Amino acid sequence: MEPLIIAGQPFSSRLLVGTGKYRDFEQTRLAVEASGAEIVTVAIRRTNIGQNAGEPSLLDALPPSRYTYLPNTAGCYTAEDAIRTLRLARELLDGHSLVKLEVLGDPHTLYPNVAETLKAADVLIRDGFQVMVYTSDDPIAARAFEAMGCVAVMPLASLIGSGMGILNPWNLQIIINELKVPVIVDAGVGTASDAAIAMELGCAGVLMNTAIAGARDPVLMASAMKHAVIAGREAFLAGRMAKKIYTAAPSSPTSGLIGS
Repeated sequence: MEPLIIAGQPFSSRLLVGTGKYRDFEQTRLAVEASGAEIVTVAIRRTNIGQNAGEPSLLDALPPSRYTYLPNTAGCYTAEDAIRTLRLARELLDGHSLVKLEVLGDPHTLYPNVAETLKAADVLIRDGFQVMVYTSDDPIAARAFEAMGCVAVMPLASLIGSGMGILNPWNLQIIINELKVPVIVDAGVGTASDAAIAMELGCAGVLMNTAIAGARDPVLMASAMKHAVIAGREAFLAGRMAKKIYTAAPSSPTSGLIGS
């Protein structure tokens, strides 16, 4: 299967995973390994990657030599806070420029504040960051983020941590059809079938955290998500059969039947 290209860099896995909400860093490591993911997101405001000296670091469990880190701005509610957080991440990760930007609207829904996200993206791109942006499933906003130079657009499937799956496949399809940069579903995936559906729509990839970390068996769910993403991508490339309303068609040939 062809690689996922983000900012000119190829990745063999189209599943991106978060590193929060696990029991400990050991469970994080096992789940990420089972997922086959090469890109891992880390919430700079919540996870130690060296800013807290003397404490266990995620870098020990998931070495940067093996994984591409995607620092994110989870917990930020203003453009200024998000910009400050990612500049700190760049210092901690020795100049790392690929980042996930999210600016939230409120702590109850964690819905993106698109206006603040646009402000932050503009500053970060001009500052040399390669921005993958979490946003609503609004095609107009998605086009704006692509036009300003974001390297990937990541519309939500449903609210962060909700596990409700893809609530508006029509908007996602518009975004996928119109954008040239990778469209990666981010937020709302609850189980493997949700990931497969996203990929069957034509998404370039799926990013998730709670769907794996919140499962009864996170490591097994990570493996399920790996296979779901692969199956969904292959189904998209294969092209599904046409739907036929009120029409039955035999699956076997009707010519040459015995006795006919």
